Amino acid sequence: MTRDSRYDVLFEPVKIGPVTAPNRFYQVPHASGMTNALPRVRAAFRETKAEGGWGVICTGACSIDPSSDDAPLPFATIWDANDIHAHALMTDAVHRHGSLAGVELWHGGASVMNRASRLPPLSPSGIPWMATHVGFMGNLRPKTMDKADIKAVLKWQAEGARKARTAGFDIVYVYAGMGYLGYEFLLPEYNHRTDEYGGPIENRVRFVRELLDVTRDAVGKDCGVALRVSLEELRGRPGRNQPSEAHELIEILSDYADLFDVKMDSSPTDCSASRFTGEGSHEPVIDFVKRMTNKPVVGVGRFTSPDTMVSQIRRGVLDFIGGARPSIADPFLPAKIREGRMEEIRECIGCNICISSWHDGVPVRCTQNPTAGEEWRRGWHPERVEPAVKKEKILVIGGGPAGLECALTLGRRGHEVTLADAGKAFGGRLAFETRLPGLATWGRVVDYRLGRLNEMTNVSMYLESELGVDEIVDLAPGHVVLATGAKWTRMLYSSMEIPVGTLEHPEVYTPDDIAAGRLPQGPTLVFDFDNYYYGGVLTEYLASKGVPVSYVTPAGQASAWTIMTNELPLVHRALAWRQVPVTTLAMVTAFDGEKATLAHVFTGEETTVECRSLLIVGLRLPRTELQDALAARRADLTAAGIRSVTAIGDALAPGAITHAVHSGHKYARELGAIGLVQPYRRDTPIVDREPGFEPRAAAE
Repeated sequence: MTRDSRYDVLFEPVKIGPVTAPNRFYQVPHASGMTNALPRVRAAFRETKAEGGWGVICTGACSIDPSSDDAPLPFATIWDANDIHAHALMTDAVHRHGSLAGVELWHGGASVMNRASRLPPLSPSGIPWMATHVGFMGNLRPKTMDKADIKAVLKWQAEGARKARTAGFDIVYVYAGMGYLGYEFLLPEYNHRTDEYGGPIENRVRFVRELLDVTRDAVGKDCGVALRVSLEELRGRPGRNQPSEAHELIEILSDYADLFDVKMDSSPTDCSASRFTGEGSHEPVIDFVKRMTNKPVVGVGRFTSPDTMVSQIRRGVLDFIGGARPSIADPFLPAKIREGRMEEIRECIGCNICISSWHDGVPVRCTQNPTAGEEWRRGWHPERVEPAVKKEKILVIGGGPAGLECALTLGRRGHEVTLADAGKAFGGRLAFETRLPGLATWGRVVDYRLGRLNEMTNVSMYLESELGVDEIVDLAPGHVVLATGAKWTRMLYSSMEIPVGTLEHPEVYTPDDIAAGRLPQGPTLVFDFDNYYYGGVLTEYLASKGVPVSYVTPAGQASAWTIMTNELPLVHRALAWRQVPVTTLAMVTAFDGEKATLAHVFTGEETTVECRSLLIVGLRLPRTELQDALAARRADLTAAGIRSVTAIGDALAPGAITHAVHSGHKYARELGAIGLVQPYRRDTPIVDREPGFEPRAAAE
């Protein structure tokens, strides 16, 4: 295949100060959950992107001092010689493929709680970030920085930059975004200072400018110096000499950095889920930057379309196409564009499961790419699988996310695969969910896999094929894989915070009823203790169909777990826009067809809500009917040569789509493995020596 010449501009080299990126694909700094405690996991994860053609590969936030401690959230450090060696694993891996390596040096300021170091957080004026996310809450308020503190941070930045150069990094960052220390000096809400670091924008920029100065002095002519800065708030503030303070900031700093990495101010806007925000959404905020500097500019926007990428470059919005989520979903996205294989791109669906893994404190995972985070741990490569030593005849029953991924990976290994689904279309739960408000993009999970499966001559696919035990025995595969999914129950929720009992009534619905086209009539109450997206989006769906609907949950917010995926504020806005009443901290305890009885989670106080129908979005359980029937006829299976029956995905343990895809991939990778399959390799920190304890000296 040959590349379309329209995309040639994406493969032009671009200078970043003293270094040159081989193309315009730039994996911007992003959290991976892989700290210095997992150096080999981290190196392999980043190397795969370099192998896939990303011209620049950056770390996530990398602390320059113990006073920037984000524990228990995962963060990298560059404090000592052991850290240098740990990072060198990554830079060496990236350089093997001709890409540049960048490091995002970081001080969290008042946005970190220093739970592990127990040092006072630092802030321009002692103003804390009063987070609503419990993972970011803390009781230790920051210390107001004096001149000695400012001098100390500048020293730490310079030391971090020198260590970064020693570790082999080509680009060294100053970070002034997302509520962290440099950003806090830029915003007057944080910065109440009356000295040369406070007041007008030219004073508030001073600290960031000094960080850039000491960084350049530290790296000399060996590394490019990048500024990562959030512009959303400043863009909304009128400037004195420019349209906004964001314009004035870029004007002041235009010659101080070799590259500008521009972004939004908060996670829900910077990396918004596709459910609420489309591709390239940052442009209205950052579109002016290239007009005000002759230095290259990189930005993000969940870019997956090469046409959108080219458009941003041709129109002078960006020089580099920044990617975090798209680079996780498909590390080989640049290579596929370069080689004219666009149909093979595993496009990001914008579900933000990757972001939730950082909140969970674990290595990154991805709905589209089940190999993300598993490159070193399990030896999984996103584009290569080991061919089967012995080719088997395998029947996969169920064409949802787990079944599709399983069949695809089995087919890539060379097995003879039959994929059968009882429905009229492949996709399982996604056949309906992609018709819900904002979820159409999630159809990429199905489209990518069907596209690849349709190219395979060793995979046969059948719809409207409901198989029983007799049909399975007649087919006589060597192995049967059950990807038959899960079903929603009518169970309620107890004060012990577990599902309990079953509510039987003709007007009690589950999501399965809605998916089957059975809509409730009259005022409907949605009772959601699943806590992810489904309860909220089904509420939106009913409202869009003209059904009067209200929402109740025992959690503190609607779709409470979506705080992990940056969606929570947008969920509440969506429900408010549809004028849906929301009740939190309440359980449904009874329903009689005219009203539902609610009990407060903590006090037990009862109230009633008038409604004719009740939709329970709570507990899912695996569909085990076929599995049970097969188990009852084990002898017949053995006689037919069927050696195993295995449940995967929701049929094994109900979860998010990412769990289903990973489960299907894991089964297919491990089928036929010789000996005991270990869960994964355990990484360990690099410790060349145990450093002696040296108490911190007071700032001079």
